[in-house]
Parts: sequence; C-alpha cells; structure tokens
Amino acid sequence: MKHRDKSEFDPSDGTPQSEDGFGRGAEDTADDFETDDASDANAAIGGTFANLERRLSEQEDKYLRLAAEYDNYRKRTARERAELTSRAQAELVKQLADALDDLARFAHVDPASVDAATIVQGVDMVEKKFLKTLSAAGLEIIDPVNQSFDPKLHEAVATEPALSPEDDHVVARVFQVGYLFSGQLLRPARVVVKQWNG
Repeated sequence: MKHRDKSEFDPSDGTPQSEDGFGRGAEDTADDFETDDASDANAAIGGTFANLERRLSEQEDKYLRLAAEYDNYRKRTARERAELTSRAQAELVKQLADALDDLARFAHVDPASVDAATIVQGVDMVEKKFLKTLSAAGLEIIDPVNQSFDPKLHEAVATEPALSPEDDHVVARVFQVGYLFSGQLLRPARVVVKQWNG
C-alpha cells in the first residue's frame, strides 16, 4: 500500500489533489446516499412500528370489550335463569295452594265429631287434586304392574318365581311408584320382578 503525503490534499477547500481523489469523493457521496437511505428506512420502520402498535392497541381494546361483554352476558343469563326457575316454582306452588288448603281442613278436624270414613274420603280427594295439578304441570306416575321390567325406569328390589316363560322379567308388584317430570326421571319405581327358572 502506498503511503500518501499530506501535501496531496489542500486542507483549505477539501478538494482531492491526487489520482484517487475522485474515488474518495465518490465514497463520500455514497456515504451521503447511504445516510439518506438509512434515515428513510428508519422513518419507514418507525412509521410501520407505530402503525403496528396502533393496530395492536385497537385489537387489545376490542378483546377487552368483548371479554367484558361476554362476562355481562354470562351474568345476565345466570340471573334470568334463576328468575325463571323461581317464577316456575312459584307458579307450581300457586297451583297447589287449593289442594294444600283442602289438606289443612282435613288435618284440623275434630276426630270425635268426624268418622274415619269421612277423613279417608277427604284425604283421597286431596290426593286426587294434588295429582291432577301435578299431572297438568308435567308429572307422570310410573306404576308398572304386569309390564316388562325396564331398568331405565324401574328398580328391582326383589324377585319371585314366574309361573310361565312369558312372565319372565315382568313386574309382579310395586313397592313404591316412580315419577317422571317432563320426561326426566325423578325417581324409579321400586318393584318385584318375576323370574323364570324353568
């Protein structure tokens, strides 16, 4: 590499005095272009970054609003469901009030002035009134005597011998009736089932 003398350059005007001065000037110009390009690129990146930041902020805001809206919806539906259940129960109790009044009348009669047959008849009437009201609300009684045993609706508590093969798995007696409410099993019927051992 050739060592250059300082005298090749004029320090007053900065103009190159040697053969490679043009090359040095070109390098300086290229540096200026690179600086301009870099500042433009930095400005573009800064603008893109600001745009991305703004969009991220908007999406975060949308997410927070949606989460709050969903939470409000969940609370509102839970409250409405509780109110609906309460209203339905109140309506059922209202329908049962008449039968409850009748039951209270028979519960407080003077046994000395009323015979047992009258009390039994009165209780039978109250039972029928209760069942009529509950049936209208969707209650079904499961009383499967002489029907085929159904494990979805019946609970076998005992078995007894069947007299013929046709009676195998047929309900002989019901210890306790079962209940369905609007198609949902509340309690299975507890039954004695015939079993053929022949």
